[in-house]
Amino acid sequence: MLICVEKILQMPKILIIEDEQDIQDLLVYNLGKEGFETISAIDGIKGKELAISAKPDLILLDLMLPGLDGLELCRIIRNNADTASIPVIMLTAKGEEFDKVIGLEIGADDYVTKPFSVREIVARVKALLRRSRKEESREQEQYEFGSLRIDLSTYEVRVCNELINLSPLEFRLLRFFISHPERVYSRDHLLDQVWGDDAFVEPRTVDVHIRRLREKIEPEGPRLIKTIRGTGYKFTTRDSS
Repeated sequence: MLICVEKILQMPKILIIEDEQDIQDLLVYNLGKEGFETISAIDGIKGKELAISAKPDLILLDLMLPGLDGLELCRIIRNNADTASIPVIMLTAKGEEFDKVIGLEIGADDYVTKPFSVREIVARVKALLRRSRKEESREQEQYEFGSLRIDLSTYEVRVCNELINLSPLEFRLLRFFISHPERVYSRDHLLDQVWGDDAFVEPRTVDVHIRRLREKIEPEGPRLIKTIRGTGYKFTTRDSS
């Protein structure tokens, strides 16, 4: 009995913030079958409270919510030190590219357009959690580039000694770049190395995340992530003026 209790305590916790009860029930049931613990909220305000108090391992966040919409809630999650590193998958009924880009720009790690298949949701949840666990097992490494300081063991990024909140994907992207300096990578290669083979994203997703990352780590200083026209991107500490 003790072993069973310990296994339950170690189950990844998924916060589902979805106002359509049928969809919420579907997600709770199927994620439960896969061995996940789930907690739920039907509006943005309650979802924010649970995100902060329950500290889930991953959040499934609907775009259109009463009380506090998904976009604003995602901004709050990313700007709160206690929740900034939690992976977020955005659920949206809108299929336009504009809505997807907005979701990525405010810090969502992935998005799923309704109607979706349960298998797809489960696959994406597992993929994000798998990458998070790999990151946690890495040994301590610290880097400093001018005013930029990165501590891979604590997931802390500072610019001019001010703590910068990065989404999990932004942090993975930055870590990949600093681990492979002065090398040029295409968008497809970055998708393979940072997002992984089981990601369901388009090459333009790379541009969105790099733009957000640049805004955070290069507010006034030299451009560390350099665009190589017609090829891709590289991380450089050399003078690129």
